[in-house]
Amino acid sequence: MTETTTPTESRQPAERTPAGESMLTATGITHRYGELSVLQSVDVEIPSGAVTAVVGPNGTGKTTLLRILLGQLTPSEGSVAYTGPAVDRPIGYLPQQPSFRPQFTAAETLAFYGALLGREVDTHAALDRVGLADAAARPVDALSGGMRRLLGIAQSLVGEPPVVVFDEPASGLDPSMSTRAFEILSERAAAGTAIVVSSHDLGLVERFADRVLVVHDGVIAARGSPRELMAETETESLWDVYDAVVHGGNQ
Repeated sequence: MTETTTPTESRQPAERTPAGESMLTATGITHRYGELSVLQSVDVEIPSGAVTAVVGPNGTGKTTLLRILLGQLTPSEGSVAYTGPAVDRPIGYLPQQPSFRPQFTAAETLAFYGALLGREVDTHAALDRVGLADAAARPVDALSGGMRRLLGIAQSLVGEPPVVVFDEPASGLDPSMSTRAFEILSERAAAGTAIVVSSHDLGLVERFADRVLVVHDGVIAARGSPRELMAETETESLWDVYDAVVHGGNQ
């Protein structure tokens, strides 16, 4: 029975504070599109105070897993339970291609999302957190693609949701902006938020993630901290881990 309850720099990652209690728990998740099985009996726990990165080749179930965790998609089998605090916005979300009203300014965009929650947003502080304070009065259609993605990160954090899911937050960003995006995720995790991030930038994942889930062929093929995964595979970088898990170490 299906039940959904919702709402490179360093090769040696620093030790981080252990994660807290589980905020999202997925149990026995299987999902099929017709005869095609995309996920098979996947179990995942998303803890507070940690960055959990989901990596893997395209077409192996990452996006489907994210959508199920978000409650946007009901699994064919299994369940997802949100066990965090009862709040107006339990889960924030940054899609791969965030879309905003082009005539709104950056500040008006965040105020709009706050109004949907019945909250007044400190737009200056929210924009300053992502490095867009100077663009507060700029219309969305005058922002660069990278700036829109940073605005999307700010939007996903409106209301301080206990869980935030980021789908490729560094996509389209230059190296400095990409690093800043992951720094923001790490800062929110340090404040107790449960962060889930899908990314192809293994250097940034190695540097900032507390836990990594390698999705391959519809299952979690490997899981652990970057340091643990490197030790298990006797490799020196998360890219080498990925290569070992996904390609068997051969390219």
